[in-house]
Amino acid sequence: MLIGYIGLLLLALVVILAGAELFTNALEHVGQRLNLSEGLVGSVLAAVATALPETVVPVIAVFFGGADRAVREDIGVGAILGSPLMLITLAMALIGLFTGMQRGWNTPLKPEISGVLRDLGYFLVAYAIALIGLYVPRPSGGIHAMAGFCLVFLYAYYVYNTVQASSMLVTKGHGTRADSPLHLHHLGLPHAPLWEACQLLIGLALIIGGAKLFVIGVEAVGAATGISALILSLVIIPIATEMPEKFNSILWVRRGKDTLAFGNVTGAMVFQGTLLPAFGLQLSAWTPGYQVLWAMGLSFAAALWTLFLALRRKLTPLALMVNGSLYVLFFLVIIRS
Repeated sequence: MLIGYIGLLLLALVVILAGAELFTNALEHVGQRLNLSEGLVGSVLAAVATALPETVVPVIAVFFGGADRAVREDIGVGAILGSPLMLITLAMALIGLFTGMQRGWNTPLKPEISGVLRDLGYFLVAYAIALIGLYVPRPSGGIHAMAGFCLVFLYAYYVYNTVQASSMLVTKGHGTRADSPLHLHHLGLPHAPLWEACQLLIGLALIIGGAKLFVIGVEAVGAATGISALILSLVIIPIATEMPEKFNSILWVRRGKDTLAFGNVTGAMVFQGTLLPAFGLQLSAWTPGYQVLWAMGLSFAAALWTLFLALRRKLTPLALMVNGSLYVLFFLVIIRS
């Protein structure tokens, strides 16, 4: 029985990754067609696309999960907090690992630095609001709803800032270029805006379907093993749903597209650090528990470390291994709890 549930998780992962690949491939062509900067495509378009799995999972878990509301909310909160932690620690470490082997461990990576600083700054402000929300007692008289509104507004303003910077970055040589043809073009379909839109919609449908399968699988594994749904969602869901960001960023950084690689990760962090906590703040499970505080605390630490490296222009592969060590620490703590 357990093997069957694990097989369901793997199937869901394949569906999610296939959807994300179709989605991001189409987005690269949209970015090139519209003459958008790599920063805008990486931090907003690609980040939103590859963040869709981890965005959809908590919503589906809370509203369309099993009969136990507490379990559904635990899965939702775990998925919300585990995703940015996974990005700022493990995803950054993987970028460092693959570039270290290719370029040398002390050779700094060269993303468009203003975009990295902007993304990390917005993320830290948003996560501070979400952290404070943990300690507001319920009923809060609308405080949680107001905090959620502030986070949504913050993301909208972030997108506005990124769009404003796009045209300037294009003139500096940071325009987006697609490396491969549209996937639907391999089927003999013409390379046109209509088919780019169709591929985007197909990718989105696969991502949502895979997310639903994954929620079902996590609930089943939790019931079969007795492992807490919160722990499963803090560890297993992010590993699976963050695969698009990791995979795309590794491909981009190996091709020398450091801006796209970092933007895909840090832009997804802003998306997940604003809109998802805005939803999580409305859940009764949004409380300062042991696992929750560890996840948020290490996310802060890793983001501050990366911000320090970016300010010093010291984003070396070796320095990014520190991010990975923070994830190892989190994993050891959470497994023992």
